[in-house]
Amino acid sequence: MRKHISRFLFAVALILCSCNQETELQRLVVYSPHGKELLTDMASQFEKANPGVRVEWLDMGSQDALDRVRSEKTNPQADVWWGGPSPLFIQAARENLLQPYRPTWASAIDSAYRDMNDSWYGTYVTPDVIMFNSEKLSRNEAPKDWDDLLDPKWRNRIALRDPLASGTMRAIFFAMIYRHHSASGSPAEGHDWLRRLDANTKTYLANPTLLYLSLSRGEADLTLWNLPDVFLQREHYGYPFDYVLPASGAPMVTEGIAIVAGAKAASLAQKFYEFVTSQDALIFAAKKYYRIPTRADLDFSKIPAEMDARHFKALPLDWRLFADSSNAWMQYWDANIRHQGKSQ
Repeated sequence: MRKHISRFLFAVALILCSCNQETELQRLVVYSPHGKELLTDMASQFEKANPGVRVEWLDMGSQDALDRVRSEKTNPQADVWWGGPSPLFIQAARENLLQPYRPTWASAIDSAYRDMNDSWYGTYVTPDVIMFNSEKLSRNEAPKDWDDLLDPKWRNRIALRDPLASGTMRAIFFAMIYRHHSASGSPAEGHDWLRRLDANTKTYLANPTLLYLSLSRGEADLTLWNLPDVFLQREHYGYPFDYVLPASGAPMVTEGIAIVAGAKAASLAQKFYEFVTSQDALIFAAKKYYRIPTRADLDFSKIPAEMDARHFKALPLDWRLFADSSNAWMQYWDANIRHQGKSQ
C-alpha cells in the first residue's frame, strides 16, 4: 500500500511540475496569413533559439487579421501581426493599432517598403499572378494577361478566393480598378471590369485550402492568386499548378510586419520581429517557401533567381489610395457585383 501511495504522489508531483513549467513559458501570439508551413517552421526555430518561449500562431486572412486587431484594441490578444498587404498596415497605423519599432536593419530597406514612423516594415514583396491547373491547361492555352480573363470562353472555369477576407484578392481587385481609375478618377470602369470577371466566375471560396482543392480537382481551370503559393502547393503537395505572369505586369504587394499596440509580450515581440526578418531567415524563406525579400543587403547569390523582385514587371499602383478606398470599393463589389455578372 505504501508503495502504491508513493507512486501516486510521485505521479502527482510530475504533473504539478509539468504544469508549473507550462505556466512559466513565455507566450507570444502571432496573427498571420503566411500559412501553416512557414508559421510552424519559424515558430519552432524561434522556440529553439529562445528556450522557455511558446509561439502561438493563428493563420488567417489578411483582412481578418486587421479586423481582429481592430476589434481587440482595448484588450490586445496578439503581440505580432506578420503578413498582409501594406495598405492594411497603413490603415492600422492611422488607427493607432501598431506600436512603432525600428528594426536593426532599417537602413537596408527602400523607403517604399516601410512606414516613415516605424509603425510597420516590409518583409517580403509578393507578385499576384494567374494560376491554373496544368492538367487542364498548358501555358499556351492559359490567359496571357488580365483582360484575357474576360473572354466568354472562361465562363464557369474560374474559381476565386472570397475577396472580403483576403488581402491577396483585395490587392488584385484594387489593381484592376486602379488601371482605369488612374486615368478617369472614378472606380466605375474598374467595377465594370470586375462585373465581367464575375460573369466568368464559377464560385468564391471561403479559404485558400478550398481554393487549392477546387482547382486541383478540376472543378475550375484557373484562379488569381499569389506566386509563392503556386510554388508551395506544387512542390510540397504535388498539386498540378502552374502560373502566367500577366504581360502588362503584376501587383507587387509589400507584406508587412508590426508589433501590436499594447502587446502583452512587447519585448519578446521585438525578438521575434528581428528573428523572422534576419538575413538567415529571409534567405531560408526564399529557398523553402518562395518568398521574395525586401531587404537589399542580402547575399542574392544564395537566393533562387525567380525570388528576385527585380525580375518582375510591376503594375503601377497607389497603395495609399488602396488604404483610403479599398473598403468602400469592396463593399460596392459585394452589394452590386458579386454573383450578378451573369445576369448583366
